[in-house]
Amino acid sequence: MDEQDAMCACFGPSRRGFLADAGMGFVGLALGAMLHRDGVVRADPVQGWTPPDGRPHFPPRAKRVIWLMMRGGVSHLESFDHKPELTKNAGKTINETAYKETVLGSPFLRNVREQVANNIIDKTKVKIYPTQIGFKKGGQSGIEVSDWWPHVRGCVDDIAVVRSMYTTDNNHGAQMEFFTGRHLLDGCYPTIGSWVNYGLGALSDDLPQFISMGPALEHQCLGATDANYLGPENSGVTLKIDPDDPLPFARPGMPLGSNEAAMKAELLGRLNRISALEYPADSKLRARIKSYELAFRMQTAVPEVLRFQEENEATRRLYGLDQDVTRPFGQQMLAARRLAERGVRFIQVFHGDGAAGSWDAHSGLVANHSALCAQVDKPIAGLITDLKQRGLLEDTVVVWATEFGRTPCAQGADGRDHHNYGFSIWMAGGGIQGGLVHGATDELGFHAVENRHYVTDVHATVLHLLGLDSRRLEIPGRKRLEVDHGKPIQEIFA
Repeated sequence: MDEQDAMCACFGPSRRGFLADAGMGFVGLALGAMLHRDGVVRADPVQGWTPPDGRPHFPPRAKRVIWLMMRGGVSHLESFDHKPELTKNAGKTINETAYKETVLGSPFLRNVREQVANNIIDKTKVKIYPTQIGFKKGGQSGIEVSDWWPHVRGCVDDIAVVRSMYTTDNNHGAQMEFFTGRHLLDGCYPTIGSWVNYGLGALSDDLPQFISMGPALEHQCLGATDANYLGPENSGVTLKIDPDDPLPFARPGMPLGSNEAAMKAELLGRLNRISALEYPADSKLRARIKSYELAFRMQTAVPEVLRFQEENEATRRLYGLDQDVTRPFGQQMLAARRLAERGVRFIQVFHGDGAAGSWDAHSGLVANHSALCAQVDKPIAGLITDLKQRGLLEDTVVVWATEFGRTPCAQGADGRDHHNYGFSIWMAGGGIQGGLVHGATDELGFHAVENRHYVTDVHATVLHLLGLDSRRLEIPGRKRLEVDHGKPIQEIFA
């Protein structure tokens, strides 16, 4: 029994609550036990604390989140943070430039916890690598975006670019840090998706409220879907986007009629409620019951979501479904929109296969990034455009992120190493001011120096737009650090 279960088991229903349940009969007693454990009815078990009731803490600007995670580390220097000084100083060490003191003498260099000693290149010896792609200004705002992202550049007036992110992990555990706010050496903690799932009520009874798609983090805290101490019912559900096999392992071994399937589900529900009555403090049982009930409804809902043929040709082309290069990620982006409009609260989509993630361009940066950008640029722009024309962008927060950037200096002949000291993300949609750049790195793109933001500031921004205060979501006995809460990036609010 974990800490939360023990706490709730000790503070069970009052005599008044028991009598109220008994008055409702057997079904009422079972339901009351489950609702008590869910924090839906009657008094809170700890004085001064109440679990979330599914309602926002204050008026929200958005209803849902689509979080896009590029795994491996996208170069900020060849995407959203143009640094002409790299080309001017190409071939020099940082010691040989005018920026020696501002870079190598910065206190921000201590802002790292290494999992592996000497994990990255020696910053004092390697030479500056010039920018590998051109940049152009986009939209009315004139924000510079690289030529590897032409379609996203066309949407830049709807985007707020944050150029001053940093993390404390210089290895790929930073992917998990982006979702939990904690260094991987600290262990597993609830992810931002699970906090949203925990804090807000469901918008749909037929689909999970937290869905993850794409090549997830291998062997790390349930692939960034972990709810940890929030309880397994708040964990994310991994969904494979395959229109030909939309819900593998969920179909019965032999064909069942709809009436027969409903009768089996009803019987299973009755048995589950009996178990819930016997074990009211078992969070895993409660989550399992919910998952069984949801899985039955998903057998109809998920295949319907993946019927992309229902979309007109113009929409399918918008996402790149007509091209081999863009089709796989385009299908995920179209699925994300269809899930969003059907009530899924938090949708996270990963791109980049492999243990580290395919954006990890230690060598062959040009070949790597040009190929990967071609896969995702058009589908991402298609998502923004489609959400906007359907009126969904105004209450949907879209986050584009990567675990860190790439070093200003070369690794080997033609690559860049991991770089956690300063990099870029962007946000769009519900409550976000588009056509805006916030924060800055230094002249070489090394340190975030202006309006620095740790990853939990992004969490705080998302939660604020959803109407949630992370401090009011805390659970007794699970005190969070100040850094866990972060601060909303008010400067990018509309």
